[in-house]
Amino acid sequence: MAATAATLKRAPDPVYPVMFAIGGCHLLNDAISAVVPAMYPILQAENGYSYFQLGLITFVLQMLSSVMQPVVGIISDKKPRPWMLPAAMALAFIGIVLLAFSPEYWMLLVAAMFLGLGSAIFHPEGSRVAFLAGGAKRGMSQSIFQVGGNSGQALAPVITALILIPLGQTGAAWFLLLAAAGIVILSRVARWTSNRLKEEDAAAKGRKRQIAGISGLTPGKVKAGIALLLIVIFVRSFYVVNMQGYYVFHLTGEYGLTVRQAQYFIFMFLALGAAGTFFGGPFADRYGRKRVIAASALIPIPLAVALPHLPIWLVAPVLGIIGFVLMSSFSVSVVYAQELVPGKIGTMAGLTVGFAFGMGAIASVAIGAFMDLAGVYATMVVISLLPILGIVSLYLPDERQSVPS
Repeated sequence: MAATAATLKRAPDPVYPVMFAIGGCHLLNDAISAVVPAMYPILQAENGYSYFQLGLITFVLQMLSSVMQPVVGIISDKKPRPWMLPAAMALAFIGIVLLAFSPEYWMLLVAAMFLGLGSAIFHPEGSRVAFLAGGAKRGMSQSIFQVGGNSGQALAPVITALILIPLGQTGAAWFLLLAAAGIVILSRVARWTSNRLKEEDAAAKGRKRQIAGISGLTPGKVKAGIALLLIVIFVRSFYVVNMQGYYVFHLTGEYGLTVRQAQYFIFMFLALGAAGTFFGGPFADRYGRKRVIAASALIPIPLAVALPHLPIWLVAPVLGIIGFVLMSSFSVSVVYAQELVPGKIGTMAGLTVGFAFGMGAIASVAIGAFMDLAGVYATMVVISLLPILGIVSLYLPDERQSVPS
């Protein structure tokens, strides 16, 4: 703990305007991507697509993002390219144009490719900005960044209820305004990032730059820690994708809610998840990264198992608790991985967030295919058991017990 305190004293002061700017752009980016699952009920009603076809659109988006994020992270670790941030939002702009006006299914897949590539570029570069701007408060900075993204995702059900239901597929064109705003803001963030990197390079001349991390771990323990962390991310990604894209069918089928009513339940889950993401970072700064990750994985287990069988009056509070606790480790997981492997900021951000996107991509088609085969209720029961795997979080390396190397 003494080593950690000394490290924090040497760290630069946090730059709050940049922290909030990149978090706000993360909200815009993920709100645009969230249009895809938000359109599921609309596309099914207007075009008769199967659950599998709907899931395949998200699969293309998230799998491309998953594969490319670590690549972008590795490239930018070797030579940071801040200009990629506004370029990423420009790709999202093209994607939303295609998504809103595509008359054919294959064009929806092309739209998903543009959105996925833009997301792949934005996330590791955005995480790097959050790391640079965070200074001594990396956990808080990463929370602000990630809560922006989760807030954008939480808008998906509201998008469906207020925009897509009355306007249909072309209503997605309204999000071109968000993309345009993102391009402008990210251009300014990119200039700040370029200047900060130049300052750090100048300060590092004549000495080896040191990046604080979790010391005292053997390479084997680091690899094991990353592997266990990816299992936790796998569980969280599958569960959240199910709730975001498919739980609406359970609410309408089992409880007789309308699509609009059901979307507000999903919004509450995602909104409280965004709140959990925000508080998770400061909690981890104070109480330890492993503790927060383990708590977020273990506490939801009994609630998730019970959820498919609850009466409607209990669904809302249980959904809220699960969302808040489960997502509290989202930003913490990124910082934990960055400290497990110090010096690889973009790579670790790309790996953890990219893996989450990849698991989300697989989940979108796997859950859709299983739902076509077994039905909605059986799918919800199976997914409710998945959080049990979160028990592996107990075996993560504890950064509070590490010793100086």
